[in-house]
Amino acid sequence: MNAEELRGLIIHSLQNQGFSIKGRRILPPTELDKNKVRDLHTSAVKHRIEKFAKTLFSYEPRLLERLATGRKVFPERIEPKLVEVKRGSEDELLFRYACLHWSIPVSSGYGRRLRFLVIDRQNEKLIGLFGLGDPVFSLSSRDNWIGWDKATRRDRLHHVMDAFVLGAVPPYSFLLCGKLVAMLAASDEVRDAFKKKYGGRQSIINQKRLDARLALLTTTSALGRSSIYNRMRFREQPLYTSVGFTQGSGEFHFSNGLYGALSDYAEQYCEPTAKQKQWGTGFRSRREVIRKCLAEVGLSTEWLYHGIRREVFVVPLAQNTRQFLRGEHSKLMWKSLPAPDIFLEFRKRWLIPRSQRDLRYLDFKPIQYQLWSRKGL
Repeated sequence: MNAEELRGLIIHSLQNQGFSIKGRRILPPTELDKNKVRDLHTSAVKHRIEKFAKTLFSYEPRLLERLATGRKVFPERIEPKLVEVKRGSEDELLFRYACLHWSIPVSSGYGRRLRFLVIDRQNEKLIGLFGLGDPVFSLSSRDNWIGWDKATRRDRLHHVMDAFVLGAVPPYSFLLCGKLVAMLAASDEVRDAFKKKYGGRQSIINQKRLDARLALLTTTSALGRSSIYNRMRFREQPLYTSVGFTQGSGEFHFSNGLYGALSDYAEQYCEPTAKQKQWGTGFRSRREVIRKCLAEVGLSTEWLYHGIRREVFVVPLAQNTRQFLRGEHSKLMWKSLPAPDIFLEFRKRWLIPRSQRDLRYLDFKPIQYQLWSRKGL
């Protein structure tokens, strides 16, 4: 594919998604609401479903068996347990499969990763899931909240992880269990699992042993302002704190099948930016590939700014998280966030009241979650 063909393909793809092109900028539809944001992500989500059909189609009947039928869920008997996802397991397949149902495309996370399923002990069915990965290096709203300068951020960023996916699946989603999953991501058990997995490992760049104290979680809302994280409290203390919004940049609008062409073009015509040789060769990230290609075919690199701003939340896991991350304190004064206590508060405050006034969960059947048709098989 030559430059002119790729240029036309990029423009056509963006216009089909609903973006307007104004010189060096692309603009999303006006008066964006959550439905319009979902619509902008539709083609990228569809592409991921088509892509993963190759590996997950044959497993789908078995994976559907791990979802609950609504009429077999008894809210007063729900008892969650955290199950860490291991590579190569059926749990990993279930994690990937459930992520395909999100209304925005879910990344695989970057660098260090810790993934969990939340399972209901009463029936061993899936309640929800979350995944933690390395945070982006620069995020102004997070950095301003902490009070970081560049040097301290570089030295202390490894104490932060980002929830790249987080939520509940039906029928539990009807019972507000997305809030439960969000609360459990901040639990002592997750902090301990992080320390167990990454304690004592060496940094690739400076070969120093990493300090595996997890001091802060971050996450961003999927569709603008969040209805899950706002006003979430534990023992009358805020758990998730809104600290601002992203600048509206990213690459989801190039991830609907277009990225394959961009990657091929970059390999042939673009030069990777110099980086630490310990990281290996090639391009730093998908974003670098897209930026290089846009410039090479005569389009603005500003097109990486899609204008969809997401609310940024921080979850301090200690009383002195900010002081520790600024390097002012050497020890963390941990908050007490045991998973059983989290569930008891969630049960009283949200689960039981919701189950009494909203009975939609009873109508859910796992077949409704099916992604791929099996007609003719």
